[in-house]
This record gives sequence, C-alpha cells and structure tokens, in this order.
Amino acid sequence: MYRTFGAAILAAVVAVPAFAQDKPSNTECIAPAAPGGGWDFICRTVAKVLRNEDLIDGTMQVTNMTGGGGGVAYAHVVSKRNEDEKLLIAASNGTTTRLAQGAFPGADEDDVRWLASFGAEYGVIAVAADSEIDDLPELVEKMKADPRSVSFAGGSAVGGYDHLKILKLAKVAELEDVRQVKYVAFSGGGEAMTQVLGGSITAFSGDFSEVRGFVEAGDIRIVAVLSPERLAQFDQYPTAIEQGYDVTGPNWRGLYVPKGISDETYESWNQMIQKMVASEEFQKIRADQGIEPLDLFGADAEEFVKENVAEIRALSKEIGLIQ
Repeated sequence: MYRTFGAAILAAVVAVPAFAQDKPSNTECIAPAAPGGGWDFICRTVAKVLRNEDLIDGTMQVTNMTGGGGGVAYAHVVSKRNEDEKLLIAASNGTTTRLAQGAFPGADEDDVRWLASFGAEYGVIAVAADSEIDDLPELVEKMKADPRSVSFAGGSAVGGYDHLKILKLAKVAELEDVRQVKYVAFSGGGEAMTQVLGGSITAFSGDFSEVRGFVEAGDIRIVAVLSPERLAQFDQYPTAIEQGYDVTGPNWRGLYVPKGISDETYESWNQMIQKMVASEEFQKIRADQGIEPLDLFGADAEEFVKENVAEIRALSKEIGLIQ
C-alpha cells in the first residue's frame, strides 16, 4: 500500500506542468508599438515588478513590435507563437478598438486568451507648452471654424481609440461633419508627441502616462483630461466636462496570452499577475501614473474584453467608421 501511495504522489507531481512548479524563465512581453507609448509602459512595468517581486526567474525581455495599430503583434502571436507559454502581450482599448473595427485581417477577439485588466487610464488632450491655444474651448472653436486647420496626433491607428476620443469631442462640439477632423496616426505616443513638440501637429490625443514626463519637463501642456472628475493625485488638470464638453475616454490596461497555451499555464499566469497587482510597488506605480484600479483576471477579464469590443463596435458604427 505504501508503494501504491508513493507512486500516486509521484504521478501527481509529474502531471503538474513545469511552468506551474517553478518560476518561469526566459519570459517575454511584447509591446505592440515603439518605445515610449502606453503598451511599452505596460510591458516595462510588468517586467520590472515581476522581477522585483521574485515571481519570475531572471529578467523578462521586452520586445517592441510596431505596425498596424497592434495588428502586426497580434498576427505574430496567433500565427507563430500560439503555444508559447512564456509570452505576455500588452493590451488596451487600442487592441479592442482595432478588433471591433475588423482592422486585424482574418482575426477576432477569440483568437487569443485575455488574461488581465489592471487599470483604467483616462485620455488627455494636450498641446505644446508654447502653443497659442490656452484651453479646450479655444481648441474646439478653432476646430469648428476650420476643421482642417487643426491636426491631432496619436499613438493608435486611424479609427483607433486615440482617434475615437477626438471624434467623440467633435460630435459633442456639434461639428457638421466629424470626419473632417484631421488625425495623424503614429506607431506610439512618444513618436506622436515628438511631432506636436516640433510644431507640425496642433495637439496630442493619448493617455495620461504618455504625457506625464513631457508635462513635468515643461514641454507639453494638458488642456483637458477625459475623466468624469479631476484625477485625485493630479487635480491641477481640468476635465473636458468642466469646460463644457461631456466627453470621457477611459483606456483599460492589461495583457493577453496565446490561445494555445494550457489551462494550467494560463492559471499560473493568472495567479502570478494577481500577486504582481497586489504588490506595493505596482500599486504605487499605478497611482503615480494617474491610473485608476480596474482589476479583472481570468474569466472576468475575458468577459470584460468581449463587452468592450461590442461597445466600441457600436460606437464606431454610430460615428460612421464602419458599416
């Protein structure tokens, strides 16, 4: 009987995947944009905190994979890394927006597994510090007088969430044709902001974490935060709502993984990311960046993403971006 019991224990140990028994090594996080943007921020934060909390073995590689508003990375994961158990990919409203609009050819939201959402970051509209535009009403009036005279830069593709924020503003401002608003897409928020600083673009549409460093350096000035109320730790910045424009632009931050990984590995990542989010270091980073908690994991994250895709698809149809 002792030998039978011992054999049963051995079989149970063998049955547990190596990923679940040990801290994973040679891990990687793909940021589907150039360095300096929101997806890059997600990967570098996750890599840093997982290492500092001793949840992974060694360092996590961060790979910037630009193109197609996240589509190149999505296609890469689906077609070439479908069973890679050591891979995480940064995701946000930018990802779900492109999926909702059918912008990833031949792909949809069911082609990967959604792992987690761990924050909601609100959008901002910003101008160069030396811009002649002082506030949001002045920017809107200039846009209404001649829509083509005002240009916006963002890190998402045309039709992406950074673009949708501007279209929502134009709609609330009652422009006759919101499609006249000029939006220029770049590979990431950092690249978009460089164009605003250079004077070739009027304003920036993106997220708070993307502009914070530029604001603190005195290069960029926020004219509106797209949140229901002023951010608790950054209440010096006015909302669009208080300036007369009922527009909000929340952007969730999270991760997905390849669809072909095992349920055991998915659950291991799930537990690991939850521990990361609960850490003091992660919570401080999140608060310092003006990111509000939105903690959803596993099945809850899957449900949230599916609902997010449906919501954006409906908005895109309303504005006329898709049929």
